[in-house]
Amino acid sequence: ASFTISLHKADNTTVMIKLGLQSNCRIRMKYGIVSELKIKPGDNVTFAFTCGTPEKYFIAEIQKNIDCVSGPCPFGDVHLYPPGLPRLNRTYIWDVKASTKAGLELKFSTSWLRQIEPGERCPDAVSYNINSSIDNATVNIGTFCRNGSVSRIKLLGGVVLSLHLPWHLPLTTSGFNIASRASIKRLCIIESVLKRESSITLMSPNYPLGFPEDELMTWQFVIPPSLRASVFFHNYSLSNCERKEERVEYYIPGSPSNPEVFKLSDSQPANIAGTFNMSLQGCDQDAQNPGILRLLFQVVVQHPQVDENVTHLVDLSKEKNMTVTIHVEGWPSRTPLMSEPVCLICKDPRTCDRALTLTSGAVYRISFLCKDLSQLRITAEKGIGCMDIRWCQKKIYSLSVPKAITRLPIRLHKFNWKLLATDMINVEITSPSLKLQQHVPEQRCNTSYSYSIVSATPETELNVGVFCPGGSIEKIQMRNNITISLKTFGKGFINESIPQDLKMSFVPHIKDECIFTVSPNPKAKVYLQTPNSPYGLPPYVSISWFITVPSKQTARLKFSKDRMGIACETGRAFVNIKEETPGAEEIVRREDELLPQPRNMLHSFWVNVSNCRPVDKEQLTLQFWVTLADKQLDLGIILAVVAGAGVLTVIGLTVCCVKKKKKKTQNPMVGVYNDNVNTQMPGRKGSFRKGRQNNESHVYAVIDDAVVYGHLLKESNGSVSPEVDVYRPFDGPIGSMPPSPPPFSFRKDIKRSSNPKEEPLPLMDIDQDNYTFAHQKSGQSEDNGDANKKDKGDTSVPLLENKERDGLVE
Repeated sequence: ASFTISLHKADNTTVMIKLGLQSNCRIRMKYGIVSELKIKPGDNVTFAFTCGTPEKYFIAEIQKNIDCVSGPCPFGDVHLYPPGLPRLNRTYIWDVKASTKAGLELKFSTSWLRQIEPGERCPDAVSYNINSSIDNATVNIGTFCRNGSVSRIKLLGGVVLSLHLPWHLPLTTSGFNIASRASIKRLCIIESVLKRESSITLMSPNYPLGFPEDELMTWQFVIPPSLRASVFFHNYSLSNCERKEERVEYYIPGSPSNPEVFKLSDSQPANIAGTFNMSLQGCDQDAQNPGILRLLFQVVVQHPQVDENVTHLVDLSKEKNMTVTIHVEGWPSRTPLMSEPVCLICKDPRTCDRALTLTSGAVYRISFLCKDLSQLRITAEKGIGCMDIRWCQKKIYSLSVPKAITRLPIRLHKFNWKLLATDMINVEITSPSLKLQQHVPEQRCNTSYSYSIVSATPETELNVGVFCPGGSIEKIQMRNNITISLKTFGKGFINESIPQDLKMSFVPHIKDECIFTVSPNPKAKVYLQTPNSPYGLPPYVSISWFITVPSKQTARLKFSKDRMGIACETGRAFVNIKEETPGAEEIVRREDELLPQPRNMLHSFWVNVSNCRPVDKEQLTLQFWVTLADKQLDLGIILAVVAGAGVLTVIGLTVCCVKKKKKKTQNPMVGVYNDNVNTQMPGRKGSFRKGRQNNESHVYAVIDDAVVYGHLLKESNGSVSPEVDVYRPFDGPIGSMPPSPPPFSFRKDIKRSSNPKEEPLPLMDIDQDNYTFAHQKSGQSEDNGDANKKDKGDTSVPLLENKERDGLVE
């Protein structure tokens, strides 16, 4: 196919067709074949291409020069001229010359424009590039796509506008018109109309290169009064100023302090109601080192929030060394996309940002401009230090989240405690009631929050581990500076955090890098693991665990593997196990030996792991578990006890038979007081409050009259009958201490008779033992249990009372 292009001389338009990519495709004309064709004003040219797809290789540039300085300007709609061009990727260029005393206005059609960053492409491949031309100097105002908010651009002096169109788009109109305006006394004014909730990104001229020296430009934002606008600076840099100061000025209708001046480093105004202007002012730059002034910013327009007038009190007046940052999720590593809904945190009605940091020692009233508060998070940090153990050793610090944070309708993401101390001061953390559980693959935490503990020095960093409440670890002692991070995993943290009981104190120096105190749960298996897993213990680090075992229980200890799994380059690695009891055997294993087999520990015990410097790519990581069980008697002991009981039974029966036989051959015994016998009860010295003369412990409750008056019977040759029920006083010496009470074996045999006429039970007859029988207080029980209780009480009460001893005294 052939093409004919005819240009009027008065149009001042030039068409250039040239290769965009190297190819064998050429342009065929009457006088020959060429690779490039230039059609000047007044020419009429017919040509064709030697290939069937010239759009792959050729581009067309159509440039129209408009002189508004020496003659009138053709104001109005700008058309695409000339017609009949081949379907190629084409660029229309309008170069308009104008005086700096006047201004030009480019007004775009209803699709309006959207500014894009350098290197970004428009979705439909249609783009506008606008440059300002002042005294032979060109300033790139920016590159724009269709379908945006930029409705007008006013420029000082001339303008060069380029429209890039793809070959397949049959566009017939330029989409803008040119009008004349009075001088705007600044580089340019860009007008943006935002009729609904939206977000736009704009850049300073020449971005990412420098804004012209000592220049001024303005952005006008036309917004309905029912909407709110907020400005955010995402990328900026400052030049080196010799005179003046680079700044941003806002003109906000109704503001009592127009213009409001801000530094580029300040938080920019937010929650602006309706239309406003923003201006960027440069400075006189240092000629030797000018620097670069550039700015990329975002304007977010949204409806007022339902609770925009609701403020939340955050009282940090009593806190020390603490910061609280409220931010969008993923901050600071992730920057929200421009198109994402914006959540703003405001510390006053006009000071809002995506992230707000509050410091301790003040009271804040904050509000939120956000439809969905679940997008926001809280990250806080508190520092606690100790430089002198004398001032902080006895002080206990509570590591709990302040209520000022938990009361906010925002989810806590992380709370960091930075614990700083000198070399000879260490940190001890405890969880008295909840206790801690170490997070390991076999025993994962399923709570809504956990603690990550890291011990750090300038040389090394030791990740002690991840812990959660509800375990068996009561205490952890650590050296060096410590960072404890509470991290939440769900919405249930506020409810679960009520009983937080993590405490911290500073303690004197410990020899190990870390010491755990563990009280295993009797109903669960406790898994414990060396810190810094899976990367292994650092060289020459020593870790200890003290496992407490209740007296009535035994602990089962088992390692998860048979060997340490390392070879030492220098030094030795050891595992030491020792029970906390005198004379206990210490079990020691080196890295080249098998670890101890599963064993039962009858007492509280220590487990220590000490590392060497392993050879390359080998790391020391050990895990073991502990369970508790009730102590069980050994079968051998049970059999010995049964056999012993049998032997004692046989001996007892033999003794009883011998005594009965012996008793038949002996005269009846009478209780005889022996004052030479020590009658004091062992361990009960002074328990009798009466002296021997003041009590009746020497009075006999039972006496065999036949024996007492036996000498009279002998003298009378049995002719005189003995007197019955006649008391003869004891005339022998009386000691200061009462006699000892009968042994339990004796008192067991004294039973009350239910029948007063029943014959009394015979008393146990023990050879060579002399007793003094005493009266017992009325109502006293005579079984073993009561006898034990009586031993703890007042032993001055008589043991027997003749009025209630039926069957013993008639």
